[in-house]
Amino acid sequence: MSNAELERNKAIALRFKQYQGTPQMPQVEKEVLAPHYNRMRGGNLHLANNARGENMGHPGLYLRKAIPDRVDVIEKVIADGDRVGLLFRVTGTHTGTFFGIPPTGKRLDVYEVALIRIENGQMVEGWFMMDEVALLRQMGAKLPPRSDGRLVPPPLPEGGEDVDALVERLAAQPAATQQDRNKLLAMKARSRPPGVTPSDHAPDYRQLRHGFHHLREYGRKNGLGELAPDEAIPDRHYRVEVLMAEGDEVWMRFTVNGTHQDSLYGIAPAGRRVGISAVRILKFAEGKLQESWAFTDELGLLLQLGRPELLLG
Repeated sequence: MSNAELERNKAIALRFKQYQGTPQMPQVEKEVLAPHYNRMRGGNLHLANNARGENMGHPGLYLRKAIPDRVDVIEKVIADGDRVGLLFRVTGTHTGTFFGIPPTGKRLDVYEVALIRIENGQMVEGWFMMDEVALLRQMGAKLPPRSDGRLVPPPLPEGGEDVDALVERLAAQPAATQQDRNKLLAMKARSRPPGVTPSDHAPDYRQLRHGFHHLREYGRKNGLGELAPDEAIPDRHYRVEVLMAEGDEVWMRFTVNGTHQDSLYGIAPAGRRVGISAVRILKFAEGKLQESWAFTDELGLLLQLGRPELLLG
């Protein structure tokens, strides 16, 4: 795909974001959304699922009833083939009912990732994930209780390609560009055991954000140390759903599956299968890993373990 086509795809995705909540939005949607557009995952998946079938009040189209002054601050944009990735911050004031959470007047500033697929100048697929733990914590709220008392955990993810199989496939292909080599190294970092060594890291390598960001903070705050999910879910493995590269960055959307076999930040082992979505953004410098930024569906994991309140106290 030419650079001009990649830039066109970026412009389509950004136009969709720019006009959300404006009077022009209905017309823009007609232009940029394909008739068969599939919104695979909503940003507030768990809050929406928790409110489904309950009289909790809806935050409105693009959350504009709950956050009427919403502004999305775009931090990163990437395009590769027919896909566009956006990393942005949802900012605004919580002044309306938000999936059962009454207005708090609190200022919000939370991350969301969008991975969009575009065909023939229109969006055919959209996948979104917001940091729902950060959102609830900034509101000072817990997950609103359902009238039936149930929790609604996400189903175990089943899609994607096994990361080790993907490493083999990429290694067997000619690495024509630096982006190809970066993709391979990014996948080796997710293989089991990891196929990278300290020599694959740049001297100034930085882990800007861990996947289990809030759980790690909880562990430090409560004297639980750096308990790693590797220990709590020792058989965890990864399946890659989206792999993109542009310039010096590689983005991946993947799933993490395994069995909860040991304590996870104080949560007793349940012996049950868990599986959630995650996004990782890697930056390279001269073929070496320089920065890593990760984002994991922590609320989904806690719902599967029956402990969503752990990070919301």
